Amino acid sequence: MPDETLIHDPKGGMPRLLEIMRALRDPETGCPWDIEQDFASIAPYTIEEAYEVADAIEREEWDELRGELGDLLFQSVFHAQMASERGLFDFNDVADTMSDKMVARHPHVFGDQSNAKSAEQQTKDWETIKAAERAGKAQKGTLDGVAVGLPALLRAKKLQKRAARVGFDWPSTDEVLDKIVEEAGELVEARDELSQAEVEEEFGDLLFVMVNLGRHLGIESETALRAANAKFTRRFESIERALATQGKTPEQSNLEEMDALWDAAKRAEKNT
Repeated sequence: MPDETLIHDPKGGMPRLLEIMRALRDPETGCPWDIEQDFASIAPYTIEEAYEVADAIEREEWDELRGELGDLLFQSVFHAQMASERGLFDFNDVADTMSDKMVARHPHVFGDQSNAKSAEQQTKDWETIKAAERAGKAQKGTLDGVAVGLPALLRAKKLQKRAARVGFDWPSTDEVLDKIVEEAGELVEARDELSQAEVEEEFGDLLFVMVNLGRHLGIESETALRAANAKFTRRFESIERALATQGKTPEQSNLEEMDALWDAAKRAEKNT
C-alpha cells in the first residue's frame, strides 16, 4: 500500500515524489491513465517537457523554470518506475549511473588529474573519455550512439562533430560557404526540373550545411533558430498591433503594408 503519510508530506522531497509515482502506477488503486502507459507512450511527453524547460530559460521566467524542471524530473521518475516494474532498474540505479559517469568524466575534479586546464582542453578530454565509453559498449563506428530521436538540427551538429574528430571536416568557413552556394544552386535546379522528393532532399542538404557553418562559427543552430522564431513572433505581433489601431486585421491588409510595418518594427527594435 502507498505510504499516505509520505505522499502528503509537503517537505517529503524526492522520496515523496517516488512514492507518488508508485501510487499512480499501483495496478489496483492507481490512476488508469498512468497504469496503461509504457516507455513509448511517455517518450513524447519527455521531449516536450525538455523543450518547456528551455523555453522558460529563454524567457528568464525563473518561477516557471522551477515547475518545468519538476515536470522534466517527473518524466525520469515515470520511466524509472516502469523499468523497476519490469525488473530492469530503479531510480536509484539511474542516479548512481549518472554519478558514476560524472566522476569518471571529471578526473580533473574527482581524480588525480590537474584541473589547471582550459575549457577547450577539458572539452577535448571529455570527448576522449566518451569515445572510450562507446568503445566499451561495442560502438565501433564513428557515428554510433548519436541518438536518432534528437531534434534534427542538434543531431546534425553531433554527427558533424563526430566526423570532424576523425578528420572529415572542412578546414575553415570559406569552404563551408562555398558548399552552401553549391547546395543552393542544386536546390534551385531541383525546384525547376526535378520531383518534389528530390527538392526535399536538396533542401535537407542545404540545411545540413547551414548547421555545419554554425558549428564552424561556434553557433548553436537550434538556439539561433529559436531566437529567430522569437524575433519573427515579436515583429509580426507588432504588425498586428499596428493594424489593430486602424481597426484592421492582417487578412484585411496586404503584403506591401505589412512589409512597411515590419520594417518599422525592425527599426524600433534597433533603436531600443
